[in-house]
Amino acid sequence: MQAKKRYLLVSVGAGLLFLVYLWGLQIGEFQQQPYQYHQFPQYPQYHQPDYQYYHQSQEVYQPLPQRSPSRPPRHWPESTQLLEPYLEGGEQEEDSPQVQHQHTSPRERRAIRDNIYRNKRCRMETCFDFALCQTGFRVYIYPPQRGDEISETYQKILSSIEESRFHTTDPSRACLFILAVDTLDRDQLSAQFVQNVRLRIQSLPTWNDGRNHLIFNLYSGTWPHYTEDLGFEVGQAMLAKASADVVNFRPNFDISIPLFSKEHPLKGGGMGYLTLNDAPPSRKYLLVFKGKRYLTGIGSETRNALYHIHNGEDIILLTTCKHGKDWEKHKDSRCDRDNEEYSK
Repeated sequence: MQAKKRYLLVSVGAGLLFLVYLWGLQIGEFQQQPYQYHQFPQYPQYHQPDYQYYHQSQEVYQPLPQRSPSRPPRHWPESTQLLEPYLEGGEQEEDSPQVQHQHTSPRERRAIRDNIYRNKRCRMETCFDFALCQTGFRVYIYPPQRGDEISETYQKILSSIEESRFHTTDPSRACLFILAVDTLDRDQLSAQFVQNVRLRIQSLPTWNDGRNHLIFNLYSGTWPHYTEDLGFEVGQAMLAKASADVVNFRPNFDISIPLFSKEHPLKGGGMGYLTLNDAPPSRKYLLVFKGKRYLTGIGSETRNALYHIHNGEDIILLTTCKHGKDWEKHKDSRCDRDNEEYSK
């Protein structure tokens, strides 16, 4: 008899919990419905004291908002709307930024993200050993291995460090470690793509999962997906990267750097180049860009519109259609002219 009572009490309790759950769902749906007459509508650009209510007998009508002249409403255009006047019929972007990796499944995207950024929560206080810097800030560059091919751009980075007062040839005195392996271009279609980077990095005696290491990267992924797959694990190393994704960027740890070409000078002007009366220095060109046009896919909508700004004088924007193996399939009427100006 007592067992039946316990079963009855349990059943009643479960029924009450289910009713409470349904009641909570109804409240949630009620809160999501638009406000009715006796509730305040929400206008983000107005203030409650600016409302005026008109009462007649027992009826309450909708409040009429009065817009403050000092707070005009702002309707910012979408980023794609800014380029609409410059887009032609065949230049629409096939893969919009919202579907940047539509050709890869969510599982593949998670695998790439987890493979590269296994330590997404790394910060200086958690993934950097400050004890190595007690004797001073010294930077050590690993010696190149036999057969290493280093691009001109990466060699400039290494040379600038070697010529600085922070460089050391003793790894036991180093606070920061720089790879001799060229990791700037991780596009598998590029001629400067370095093979077997993962094994070469992990075989370093002081790698220590990347702790106190700084890795440079300008290009990642391969057309047309352009994921941030570098082909190796960054680990606890800091990443100095161009065009970093806000999803994978680790604040106060990674470094966002601009995209620069091999023509970028190793050093600036001589001593006294910048004077008090010449800041900023006088320049012949106001804006310069040279790169691939991306006939389709991510970035095509923006880069296909750059020729409208190019004036050949102080604003130079040069693009080439020669990108990818099948670029000629998407060739348009401007490709020959653009390729010719780009090669000058």
